[in-house]
Amino acid sequence: MNEFYADLHIHIGRTSSGRAVKITGSKTLTLARILETASARKGLDIIGIIDCHSPEVIEEMVRMIEHGELQELKEGGLRFQETTLIPGSEIEIYDQHCQGPIHVLAYFPTLELMKLFSEWMSQHMKNIHLSSQRIYCDGQTLQQKVHELGGIFIPAHVFTPFKSLFGKGVRRSLTEVFDPQLIDGIELGLSSDTNLVSHIKELQAYTFVSNSDAHSLGKLAREYQKLRLAEANFTELKMALHEQEGRAVIANYGLNPLLGKYHQTVCAKCSQQLSKEATICTKCGSTQIIKGVATRIQELSEDFPNKRNRPPYIHQIPLDFIPGIGPKMMERLIEAFGTEMNILHRVTIDQLEQIVPHKLAHLIDLARKGQLAIEVGGGGIYGKIQVIR
Repeated sequence: MNEFYADLHIHIGRTSSGRAVKITGSKTLTLARILETASARKGLDIIGIIDCHSPEVIEEMVRMIEHGELQELKEGGLRFQETTLIPGSEIEIYDQHCQGPIHVLAYFPTLELMKLFSEWMSQHMKNIHLSSQRIYCDGQTLQQKVHELGGIFIPAHVFTPFKSLFGKGVRRSLTEVFDPQLIDGIELGLSSDTNLVSHIKELQAYTFVSNSDAHSLGKLAREYQKLRLAEANFTELKMALHEQEGRAVIANYGLNPLLGKYHQTVCAKCSQQLSKEATICTKCGSTQIIKGVATRIQELSEDFPNKRNRPPYIHQIPLDFIPGIGPKMMERLIEAFGTEMNILHRVTIDQLEQIVPHKLAHLIDLARKGQLAIEVGGGGIYGKIQVIR
């Protein structure tokens, strides 16, 4: 068995015509650029790209296979340099059973199965070219189709206030919308972690995943997990989610929930942080309140003997969150140590001090240990690192 790092929720982003979205200047966020960044800069072993239902992304994958840049793996997935691509799709459900929209993730082992899923989805949505499009069928029908095609089904960022399972999607239970037997894992999302959700009883059956939901190259691997697998492929990933034959998620990595955009309950109008019981803003008097993830988790939690032995959830601050690390400093670090995974997991503080000033090396070390002071986030605004000068 070996250890692999995986981020399974990465966007390319599409316009209504299917074109890739621009990121900086004339550059666009293409499949090739994401794969190059994930492999050469981030050091990720497995990535899940969730726009692969788009015909334009499918065409790009076909071209890369024809040019020898991607290789289809016998056990599922496509290999690019040192990284395995798992083709995926993010879909919005809002059927008659939902209280609000819910985003879910579906992954497939082969390009051919992704094509079949895309063709099926095009019959149930208005624009197959876009990311995260609403599907006009009920949640269980979608689950059944994903599993019929040998796929993986995971509810996405399940506690965020908007477009998530527990945010507004259901009153209390996932069974209001989904067949619990056809769920392969639960994506925690920003503003939560394993410890916070340990007393939600119906989630005890599922493996937790922590993914970046990245819409830009810099945000890749903001959250990720370490997996114990024999090889980096689709079959092994599915086995890990179900903890079969020694495969497993052995650590989750992500922001301290206090840094998340939706951790604290806040006023939607003026961003004043409020108590969990608040129905009116104490600062401006608005009744438009965005319920924090911490409050929602408390509502769903109950007192029961929790016997599930979870892997550690390691609070970690991405390098680009750290004051003093701009593009030039990042390039210096990458040039010295190869990838961000090396900097976050393998490089010692003594090695860091040979490349960057002592104070910055110390900040990086505190950040990767999750030991920096934090100003809490909420209402769509990230928390901030507080550096004592």
